[in-house]
Amino acid sequence: MPIEIKEKPRLAVVAAVQLSNVNDIEFEASLTELRELAKTLGYQVVHTFVQKRSSFDTTAYLGAGKREEIRCFVNHDPKPTEFEETPIHPDGQDINILLVDHEISPSQARNLENEVGCEVMDRTMVILKIFHRNARSRAARAQVEIAHLGYMAPRLREAAKLAGPQGRQRSGTGGRGAGESHTELDRRKIRDRIAELQQEIVAMEAERKIQRARRQERQGLASVALVGYTNAGKSTLMRALTGSEVLVANKLFATLDTTVRALHPESVPRVLVSDTVGFIKNLPHGLVASFKSTLDEALDASLLLHVIDASDPGFERQFEVTQQVLEEIGANDVPRIRVFNKIDHVGDATAQAECETALRTRYPDCIVMSARRPDDVAKLRQKIVEFFQQHLIETEFFLPWSAQQLRGQIFTSCQVLEERSDNEGTFFRVRSEPGTIENLREQLNPTG
Repeated sequence: MPIEIKEKPRLAVVAAVQLSNVNDIEFEASLTELRELAKTLGYQVVHTFVQKRSSFDTTAYLGAGKREEIRCFVNHDPKPTEFEETPIHPDGQDINILLVDHEISPSQARNLENEVGCEVMDRTMVILKIFHRNARSRAARAQVEIAHLGYMAPRLREAAKLAGPQGRQRSGTGGRGAGESHTELDRRKIRDRIAELQQEIVAMEAERKIQRARRQERQGLASVALVGYTNAGKSTLMRALTGSEVLVANKLFATLDTTVRALHPESVPRVLVSDTVGFIKNLPHGLVASFKSTLDEALDASLLLHVIDASDPGFERQFEVTQQVLEEIGANDVPRIRVFNKIDHVGDATAQAECETALRTRYPDCIVMSARRPDDVAKLRQKIVEFFQQHLIETEFFLPWSAQQLRGQIFTSCQVLEERSDNEGTFFRVRSEPGTIENLREQLNPTG
């Protein structure tokens, strides 16, 4: 019988500076988020180091004392006498990485690595690595690469320093200009690659918009986009609303590529539901710009479902982040329904009732639900259908027996209220969108 060898978990420590203008709640929420990001990457966070300062240390982000404390922990060194307490180290296991809850400069990262004795990764790189791992479509992969190249470009100078004099200057061979350094060459390659990727994205987006326009014109589709903070339960809700098997994982940024499915059971008009990448606090602006196209579904949607984790104590902060990002991408004017999800995670029945009452008082038009309760999902589905049906109009069609090939289209694109037949054909009383009605009339009477 083969012996199963379990892989040891990769261990990480987290470090953060709390500036004087950041309150304890906001600070702890950001740390919790980073620990969840680390979990998504496959790290087990064994300790968190915190330091309060008026500003970041320009040399190595953290102050000298805190850096020494981390070094002792990472290297299994005895407790320095000046520290009142020392965290318990996981015996026999090495710390693989130090995760920093801010974006730090290349020199700060290098100096910190040299002092603590392990790899250092800042918050931005953590998110980039998750994006790289989870991107599936060509567009998402291209966007990840652009964001990564933009992050790496200013760090080339630091890499050149480490390479020494031999790596800084080269002659004009192999595509290099006269006297062009390694760093300059790499920067030029990055600029060229970013420009190439941006052209590819523009072409992919143009093609996607044409396909979407054709699809909507052909089928008269309405569209709903799920937006919200990462891990708010959007993918679970997506699966419940559409009956489809989409990825559901209790990890941050489990969804990067936009998934589009039809509302199930199908309605009139037929509604497409799309899931989008989750939002997160302190997402670097470059990443927001790079992933804007993954949020185009939100811009093009007729209705947004803003999904909020009702069980998260910091949901108000997450709510604000989502609102801010929607404003940045120009989706502020799109109608939306606030959906407070995961109410079943709040506590017992009494706690859930109290939470629901408080939410409905503060947000009168909101939906409070659990995506795992079929009755709750049905109520939300009905509200979505009602939103789109408020613009429908009623009319009558006469379909002669010679044009019965349109019968299927009528039932697909319209809500048939009445059907009766005589010797010449069939009368339909239907309800549908004005554009769909007009399209059917043109097919029935092409000459006008």
